[in-house]
Amino acid sequence: MNPWVAADAQGGRAEGGTALSVNVNKVALLRNTRHLGIPSVVKASAIALQAGANGITVHPRPDQRHIRAGDVRDLAVLMKDWPMAEYNIEGNPFHNLMDCLHELAANGQAPDQCTFVPDGEGQFTSDHGWDLAADADRLRPLIAQAHALGVRVSLFMDPLPEAMAAARAVGADRVELYTEPYAAAHGTPSQAAQLDRFAAAARAAQAAGLQVNAGHDLNRDNLEDFLRAVPGVQEVSIGHALIADALELGLAETVRDYQRCIRRAFGQAPMM
Repeated sequence: MNPWVAADAQGGRAEGGTALSVNVNKVALLRNTRHLGIPSVVKASAIALQAGANGITVHPRPDQRHIRAGDVRDLAVLMKDWPMAEYNIEGNPFHNLMDCLHELAANGQAPDQCTFVPDGEGQFTSDHGWDLAADADRLRPLIAQAHALGVRVSLFMDPLPEAMAAARAVGADRVELYTEPYAAAHGTPSQAAQLDRFAAAARAAQAAGLQVNAGHDLNRDNLEDFLRAVPGVQEVSIGHALIADALELGLAETVRDYQRCIRRAFGQAPMM
C-alpha cells in the first residue's frame, strides 16, 4: 500500500480543494536529449507522488518530442501502486490519443482521465481550446469511446461561458480551462478582468453539469490568486513551471510548495 495513501486517503489534497497533477513532459524532453535514459520519467513521477502530488499528467505527441509510447505504458504500471492518485493522458483524439487509451484499456490499465486537446502535430505547445461549432460531431463518438473504456473525458477549452453547455452536450465530463491569458495578465491591471472571465466560465461549466480543471502557465506566483477567484476547480495540471522550479528547490520540495499554495488558497494550514 502506498504509505501516503495509508496516512491520508486524499493523497494530500486539501479537503474541498483542488488536486495537483504533475505534468512530466519536460522530464522526458530532457531525457530525450541523450541516450542514457536519465532523468527517468517513472522515477520523477514516483518522487512527485511520494511528495503529495494527486496525479500525473502526460501529453504524448505524435512526434514523440518528449513523452513516448513506452512512457505511457510504464507510468500506467506505476500508477497501479497509487490507487488514490489519478493518471491523466492529454492529446488530440484525432492523432494518437485514442490508440493510447485503447492499448492501456486492453491491458486493464485505462487512465482515470483523458484530456482532449486540439493541438496540431507540429504545434509548439497547446494554445487554444476546442471550437465545438466546428468539431462537436467528430468529438462526440470519440468521447463515447473513451467512456466505454471507463475513462473520464475533459475538453481543453477557452474561458468562454457560452461554450460550456456545448461541451456538456457533446458528452464531456469536465473542461480544462486554458489559463495562459490569466497567467500573462497576472500582476498587471488586466488581472482582475481575466479572473472575472475565468470565474464566469467556471460557473457556466458547473451550471451545465461539468466539473472544472485548469492548466497552462500556472505557477507558484499566480496559482493561489487563481484558485481564490475561480470557484470549484477540481484539478490543476502543471508541468513547465513546476519542473523549472524543481531545478532550484528539488522535485519533492517543489511539489510540497505547490500544495502549500493550494492549501493557502482554501484557507487551510500548510501540510508539514
